[in-house]
Amino acid sequence: MKRRQWTPQQKLEVVLEGLKNTCSLAELCNRYQITQSQYYSWKDRLFSDGAKLYARGGVDKEAERLENENRRLKEIIGDLTVELKKNEF
Repeated sequence: MKRRQWTPQQKLEVVLEGLKNTCSLAELCNRYQITQSQYYSWKDRLFSDGAKLYARGGVDKEAERLENENRRLKEIIGDLTVELKKNEF
């Protein structure tokens, strides 16, 4: 049986629907064809990682910081590579 791939948005929608308590968890899981343990796993992940959204700077700031660091390190590698090639001759 082929495994279904869920987007982060779909996972969030399922968990939020479950939190609304408009139907039983069993009904919700049957509707989306997931197990209850999968639902709880997604819910736990939302609760543990959701706090990062409200952290100082949030997730976007962390991603931006990592991109800047990556760019800076690539520049350093480029400079060192040029320097090594100059010294070869």
